[in-house]
This record gives sequence, C-alpha cells and structure tokens, in this order.
Amino acid sequence: MTPLLTPVYLTERRATVQARLPDGRVLEGPRGATLEAFIQAAAYPPEQRVVAALMNGRLRELCFPLMEDADLVPVTTSDNDGARIYRRSLSFLMIAAAAEVLPGQVVTIHHSMPFGGYYCERGDGQRLTDEELAKLRLRMRQLVDADLPIDNIRVPLDEARAFFQEQGDLEKADLFARRRKDYLTLYELNGVRDYFHGFMVPRTGYLDLFDLRHYNEGFILQFPRRTWPGVLQPFDDEPRLAQVFQTYKDWLTIMGVGNVNSLNQAITGGRSSEVIMVAEALHERQLASIARAIASRQPAVRLVAVSGPTSAGKTTFSKRLALQVMAQGIYPVIISLDDYFVDREATPRDASGAFDFESLGALDIALFQSDMCRLMAGEEVLLPRYNFKTGRREVGTPLSIGKDHIVMIEGIHGLNPRLTDSLPESATFRVFISAFTQLNLDKHNRVPTTDTRLLRRIVRDAAHRGYSAAQTIGRWNSVRRGEKNHIFPFQNSADVFFNSALVYELSALKPLAEPLLMQVETGTPERLEANRLMAFLQWFEPLPEADLRYVANDSILREFIGGSVLDTFHPSHWYATEATAERIS
Repeated sequence: MTPLLTPVYLTERRATVQARLPDGRVLEGPRGATLEAFIQAAAYPPEQRVVAALMNGRLRELCFPLMEDADLVPVTTSDNDGARIYRRSLSFLMIAAAAEVLPGQVVTIHHSMPFGGYYCERGDGQRLTDEELAKLRLRMRQLVDADLPIDNIRVPLDEARAFFQEQGDLEKADLFARRRKDYLTLYELNGVRDYFHGFMVPRTGYLDLFDLRHYNEGFILQFPRRTWPGVLQPFDDEPRLAQVFQTYKDWLTIMGVGNVNSLNQAITGGRSSEVIMVAEALHERQLASIARAIASRQPAVRLVAVSGPTSAGKTTFSKRLALQVMAQGIYPVIISLDDYFVDREATPRDASGAFDFESLGALDIALFQSDMCRLMAGEEVLLPRYNFKTGRREVGTPLSIGKDHIVMIEGIHGLNPRLTDSLPESATFRVFISAFTQLNLDKHNRVPTTDTRLLRRIVRDAAHRGYSAAQTIGRWNSVRRGEKNHIFPFQNSADVFFNSALVYELSALKPLAEPLLMQVETGTPERLEANRLMAFLQWFEPLPEADLRYVANDSILREFIGGSVLDTFHPSHWYATEATAERIS
C-alpha cells in the first residue's frame, strides 16, 4: 500500500465552530452560540445597525444558533432585507405597546409613507388623543430600554389557527389555511403573540430609532429609510398621496375585498369576474376624471407629461388617457422620451463605470426642448427614433400639430422641471403614476408596493424582453436607486396622481411568476429574493386561467401579462396635422 504523503489523523469533534467574515477575519466560539454573539464579537460600528446575517448565503435571524463552520455576512438596515426586518420588528414593538396602552383595540397598519413610516389606525376608527399617542410612544421607549427578547416560537399549524380564532382574528386563521408547511413561526414580545411574514431582530434594544405623530384620522409610525439608516427623515406631507390610498381603500370596500383572505374567498367563491370588472371600471373612471381635468385647462395645456417608477404601467396608461382626451375633443400625439436618448458612447456613467441610462444626462434635453417649442409654434419637426440595438439615435418621422392637439410624453424624467422649463408653466399638465397597493395580508402584514411592481417586471421581462427572473432581480436595486434619484423627488410637482394597482393582479401574476422564480439558481443573492417572493405569493389564491378573459384587453395588467389591444395603438398616426383634426371634427 502506498504510504500517505500527508499524514491524516482521526480526532475528536471540535466543541467550537468558526465564522468567516467578509473582511477575512475568523471568529471562533462554542457550538450553538447565536449569530448575534459572533456579530457582537466582530465589533461592527453601532451606526451600521446589523440586524441579521447571511449564513452560507442564507438569510438568518441573529438568534439562530451556529452549529457548523460557516461564512457569515452581516445584514444591516441599509440592506433591503435588513430594512424590512427593522420595520417589521418596530411594527411588533408598536403592537405590543398598544396592547397595554390601548386595551381592547386592534391597531391596523395600512400603507407606507414616502419619508419613511407606516400610516396606522386604531380599530374603532377613532383618532388617538394627544395623551394616548404620548403614552404609546413612552411605552415603546420603555420596552426598548428594557431590551426585552423577541422570541420566535414554532407551533403546529392547527394550533396557530386555533390561537388566532380564540383571539377573534379570523382573517389570520382563515389565511393560514393556505400555509404549505404544517407549522407556523409566531413571535412573542412581553406576553403579546402574533404572526409576521418575515424575520425579526432578537431584542427590543435594536429598535431605538422611531417616532409617532398624528396624521389624518390615525397616526404615523416613523422609521429610518434604507438610504439614510441612521436618521429619521423630515416629515413631508403629500395630501394627494394620502387621498390616493384612501380612494383605494374605498374601492376595496366597494368590491368587498378588505384583505388577501377576502380576495381568496372571492376567487374560490366564483366572484373573480365581478372583482376584476369592477377594478377595471374604477380605473376607467379615474382616467376619465383626469381627461376632464386636462380639458378644463384648454387651450392653455399643450403638453401632458406622464412619469412614474418602473412597471407602473406608464405606456398603457398614456394610451388609455389618450383615448379619454380624444373623447373630450382633444387630439393627442404620444412621444416617448426614450427616443431622445443620446448615443450610447455619450451616455453618463455611474460610480461603478457602468452606463447610467436613468440619469437625466442620458437624454438630449436641448433637442427635446427645441422640438417641443417648435411644435407648439406650429412648425414641423423631424422626430428622432432611438435604436436600442445599435445604441444610436436615428431619423424618425416628421410631425406637426395644430391648435386642437396636445403632446403626451411618458418616461421616468417626465416630471423633472428641467425638461419643460422652456415652456410656460400653464402649458404643462403633469401626471404621476405608480402602483399604490392598499391590499394587505392582514392588519399587521402589508403588501409592499415595490413587490407588486417587481413581480410585474419579472413576468414582463421574461415574456417580452428575454430576461430571466434572476436578471430582473439582479438589476432591481439599480432600478430602485434611479427611481429615488430621478423620479420620486419630483412626484409632488404632479397635478394628479394615478394609482395603477389592481386588487386582483397578484393572484393573476402568481401562476406566471412562480415558475420563473423557481428557475433562479440556488445559492445566489437573487435566489434569496426569489424565495422571499415565493413565500409571499403562497398566501394568494391563483386566478384560474379561464378567468383571465375577464381582464380587459386594454387593462394596465395586459402590459405585463400580454394580450393588450393597445400594443398597436398609436394616436399620433391618426391625427398628424391640424387639417386632419379639423376634417374629423
């Protein structure tokens, strides 16, 4: 037998485990020590606010015991997962404090606020008094100072459902019937037990950064934004946004769909067609209202600018709005800002050296302004056409408009004042569009609006752009940064907000999205996000394929699932000149 070149010896199993950190350090501790112990030993600066960790690429709570050697990456509140964990844990802290301060009242978490916060209301609809809000804030501070544990408890699914039935929380009990596993993880804080869709911090001491303030008939639970994790942002009220959410809440009442469980019941109970058609009708009513607002400002308005984040449905919205303004006797011409991209080699680059297509500098602003001014003056212009394959601008079609025309532009920079500062202020009507989802899993678990848009984009990218779910997810953080820099700062300049969310859409997207998410490679950062989305989608009853026929063929949703009759609709092809408009009128 050939002797071993390197002797190998049998030894006892180590009583310790090692954690390898991204900076090359290796920490060793007793087997079964929590990830929190290793993170504390790593002595990360407090301002980093580590709230979880990636253990061998899998997201874990800090209370998770380390039983084998592993790679450990800290997750902070500046990360997407970390920000979600902080907000979720803070919500539980508020709920636990409210159980003492507001006995017998159920606090409902409704929707997010753009400056960082959740709008909440007490169950009886009454506004908290100044004294009650002060007591709630004080009790939350006391719980933070006490550094109490937030325990996770794995219980059999039947036991969990029975618990919530006894608590009178029937919506949770019914929703859990859709749970794929036979157990449920509940969280307990200071004697209050509840379910939350996602991980928590291990103790209340992590949750020192928050505030409460009155707002409308409820209050705001304020938390730091991911991009500024160490501070609370100044309160920036946008009453129109609040009205958008209130309107959507009213729509849910009209449809009898108050949460995901009632949506599931509507689908299984054969009410899909009713919910779909009413949701689409409400969109149509909103579009007609915007068209009337534009008509009321004629003849001053010559340009309608439509902007919003990715997957908001801007293209379909613009075409549907064009039809509505046509019904008002106004003749629209739609121009895409994408056609004004500079040649690729002239595109600005971001900090990493990649092309920054979402920068305003990626557009030829001077050419756009020149073309708009000439059009408004009655001149003919030669519109550009951008070739995305070659990355170069090409010669497009000639265009002139008459006094009964308006120009409609859509693109992420539509509300940027630099784009239209060469035109009189009264000549521009601005619309901000996004999917402002109000439908929640239950009173304490929200459906994030960004998740709705991400799922829309995953489905659309796969069907129409040849991108995998992994590619779409991989680009998402960059897309979101572009939105925060170039879109959301200008939303307050909009004349109107349009909510493109449809109450039934996640049930329609689920059968299309899940197979795409399953294809994301295991062990990748994209798989983490795919797993999170699949876990979230489990609560939704899929819309039967046969019921998709009730989705209007001009629906916003058709932009993502296909089958839109608006794909070939181009109003500029119909009304190219004033003479044509006059003949038709």
